[in-house]
This record gives sequence, C-alpha cells and structure tokens, in this order.
Amino acid sequence: MTINTITIMRTGMASQRERRGRRIMLDDFFVRALLAGIGLALTTGPLGCLVVWRRMAYFGDTMAHSALLGVALSLFFQINLLVSVFVVAVAVSLLLLLLQKRQALSADSLLGILSHSTLAIGLVLVAFMTWVRIDLIAFLFGDILAVTPADIAFIWIGGAVVLGFVVYLWRSLIASTVSPDLAEAEGLKPERAQLAFMLLMALVIAIAMKIVGIMLITALLIIPAATARRLSSSPEAMAVTASLVGALAVVLGLFGSLYQDTPSGPSIVVAALALFVISLLPLGSRIIHRSPAGDQT
Repeated sequence: MTINTITIMRTGMASQRERRGRRIMLDDFFVRALLAGIGLALTTGPLGCLVVWRRMAYFGDTMAHSALLGVALSLFFQINLLVSVFVVAVAVSLLLLLLQKRQALSADSLLGILSHSTLAIGLVLVAFMTWVRIDLIAFLFGDILAVTPADIAFIWIGGAVVLGFVVYLWRSLIASTVSPDLAEAEGLKPERAQLAFMLLMALVIAIAMKIVGIMLITALLIIPAATARRLSSSPEAMAVTASLVGALAVVLGLFGSLYQDTPSGPSIVVAALALFVISLLPLGSRIIHRSPAGDQT
C-alpha cells in the first residue's frame, strides 16, 4: 500500500466523518425546529378559532405588524426582544380598546391605522439606527432553524400558560363571541374576556415572531382554524383539530423545506394552505359546523 493510497483513504475517512458530523448537526437543528413549530401550532389552534369566529383576522395582522415596532424599540433601548414585542402588542391592544370605546371610527378603520402605522414606525426607527445591523428578512419571515433550546422552553412554557388561560376562560370567550349582551347578563364579564383574549394574542405574537416571522403569523393563526372549521362538529372539536392541523402543517412544511431547499417559515404556511385546499375537496359527506356566532360552514 503506497503513501498516496493511505493518504487518499485517510482523506476519505475524514470526509465521511465530516459529512456525518454535518448530518448530526442538521438533525439537531431539524429536531429543534420541529419541537418549536409543533409547540407553537398547538398554541395558535384555539386562538385562531377565536379569531375566525370573531371575524378578527385583521386584528391578527395589526398585532403582527406591531411586532416590528417592538423589535425596533428592543434594539434602541437594548432590552429583551420578546419582552419588547409583548409590551408593544399589549399597548396596541389597549389603545384599540380605548379608541373603540370612543367610537370615533369603525373597528376596521382603527385596525388599518394601527396596523400600517406601527409597521411604518418600526421600519423608520430601524432605518435611523445606522449603527445596528439587522436582518429584516429574518424578522419578517422567521428563521425556525435558528431556534435554541431556550427558545423551545419558552415556546412550550408560554404555550402552556396561554392554553391554560384559554381553557379557564373558554366559557366566557365563547359567550362573548356569541353575544356580549347575553354574556354580560349571565355575569361572564365579556369586556374582561376580550381584554384577556388580546393579552393572550400579544403573548402568542411574541412567541411566534422568531419562528414564522411577522408577516406569516396571521396565516398560521387563520389557515389551520379555517381548515378545522370544515372538519369539526363543535367549537371544542374545532379548537383541537386546528391545533392538530397546524402541527401537521409544521411537519410537512419543514420536511418540504429540507428536501426542496425552500424558506422554512413560508413552507409551513404553504403546507397549511395545501391542507386547507384538501379540506375543500368533496371527499365524502362534509361536516356541517355551526360556529359559536351562529353561521354554518
């Protein structure tokens, strides 16, 4: 065996070890992305149902757009990113409630103003901070493959807190969705339920921003819930189904991103859209679901 042969064999073995090491690293990233995405999907399912029932999809957009303002403020004041996004989302929610009580403008007009204003202010602040290098694409469309074990713990713990409050407030949330006046007559305090719902949405926006990004958060809230609406016979079943559909979209989207080399966040949303389209197909008898608001699907 010549020296050149031995060198080639050692080089080949080193290359195999290097490829194996890269594969293990990729698997590690991929498993973390799966855990993070599934944890988020389980959380957004019930909240997405409430958004669909209340016809508040534009509210979800407003909360998501305000996240960029939270990003800008966190960089300017050098505070924790998730805390800043949560505080800004809460502030926008409270401002919306205050303006709605004054009845100066319709709800959709207020949402439009707040949505585009917070997004524009965030972009202008980022532009002024010339000393900061920021990857806007990552914030706008997410980077789920970059989540850390600490991010996963935050997602699952935060998600458990959100789901716990949703279960605790479920009756009040459903009653205020059907009829705020009836909920008030039954002593369920619909205004408190509305405020709690907005605070939970703010927390979910803060959790979801790093995974699917600012522009895609609303899609992950709405599309699985819309899919589940066609497959469920009760509000509770729809909430559970929405979580499962969202988790399946995460798995399909991440595997599609892995094999097709596409962006992970948008791939998850595309997978959710594909599941929604499949739910539209006449594959047997369709379940007729009456939402808490009384409309049929």
